[in-house]
Amino acid sequence: MVTTLNDAKRLAIGEKLADMQAFQNLIISNEQKLMMECPDQDVRERLQNMLEDDQKNLGVLETVIVQYGVQAEPSQATQMMVEQIQQMMAGSELSFYKKLAQHELIKHGQVMSGLLVHKAGQTVGADIEVAITPLNTVNFENRAHQEQLKGMLELVGVRELTGQDADQGLWARVQDAVAAISGVAGSVVTQSSDKQDMNIQTLIRLDHNKANTIFTEIGATKDPQKLQEYFGQLYKDLLAHAKAEEEVVYPRVRSFYGEDNTKELYDEQAEMEQMLNEIRAMSPSNADAFRSRVEDLMEIVGDHIRQEESTMFAAIDRNCTDEQKEQMATEFKSAKARIQQEMANALK
Repeated sequence: MVTTLNDAKRLAIGEKLADMQAFQNLIISNEQKLMMECPDQDVRERLQNMLEDDQKNLGVLETVIVQYGVQAEPSQATQMMVEQIQQMMAGSELSFYKKLAQHELIKHGQVMSGLLVHKAGQTVGADIEVAITPLNTVNFENRAHQEQLKGMLELVGVRELTGQDADQGLWARVQDAVAAISGVAGSVVTQSSDKQDMNIQTLIRLDHNKANTIFTEIGATKDPQKLQEYFGQLYKDLLAHAKAEEEVVYPRVRSFYGEDNTKELYDEQAEMEQMLNEIRAMSPSNADAFRSRVEDLMEIVGDHIRQEESTMFAAIDRNCTDEQKEQMATEFKSAKARIQQEMANALK
C-alpha cells in the first residue's frame, strides 16, 4: 500500500510558503505604521500605493497556498523574527529612515523566498509549478517595490542627515526602472488573482489543471518513490477539492443547474473517493498495476471535469452575478484551506 501521503520536499516548500505569508502580513503591518510616521507627503503616497499592492499580493499568496495543497505553519525562526521586527517597528528607538531600511530588507527577503519557491518547484514537480504560477507576478512587484524603496531611502536619509532635500536624479532613474519592470511583468495575475477578483470558475479550473498535471507525472514514471509522492499529492488535492465543492458550490448551483445534474456530480465524486482509497491500498512497487488503476481514475475525473467546465460553468455564468461568483470563490478557498488543515492534522 501507499505508506505515506506526505513528501518531505513538498512539506518543506509548504513551510516556506507559510513563511512568506507571515512576512507578507508583516509587510502590510509595517507599511501601515510607516505611513502614520512618515513626515513626507510624497513618500507617504508611495507607501499607500505599496500597501494596496501588498494587500492584493496577500490574496494571491493565499490562493497559491491553497492551490499548492500543503497547509503548514511558519518556521519557529520566522515567527521569532516577525515578533522582533514588530517590536522594533512599534518602538521609538529607530529613526524613520532606519525603519524604512528595515522594511526594504524584508522586501528583499520576500523576493528571494519567492524565487526560491519557484526554483524548488521546478525541481520537485510540474504540478507545483502550475500551483505557484501566480507567485511570479508577486515576485516582480516586490522587486519593483525594492527599487522604489531605494529612492525613498535616499530622500529620507539625506533629509534626516542634512535637513535638505536630496537631488531628484536618482529618484527619476528609480521610477524609470519601476516602469520597465512593470511593463515586463504587468499586474495581470495580481489584479485578476486576488481574493476579491478571482471567480469560482477560475479557482475550480486551477484545481483541474493541477490534477491533470499530476496524472501526466504519474503516467511518465515507473519509479515507486515518485509514484507514491505524486499519488499522495493527488489524493489530498482531489479529496480537498471535492469536499469544498460539496460544501460550497453544489448546494449553491442545485436550484438552477438541476437536481439530476447536481446528483450526478455528487455520485461521480463518491466514485472518485472510493477509487482513491482503493489505489491507496495498492503498492506503488507494482508500477504497471498501480498506474493502470490511476488511468481508470483519470477517466472518471476527466468526465467529471468536462461536465463542470462545460455545463456547470455555463449555468453559473447565466445565473450568478460577478459579485456572487467572487463570493463563492472566497468561500470555496476558505473551505478548502480548512479541509486541507484538517486532513494534515489527521495524517500526523
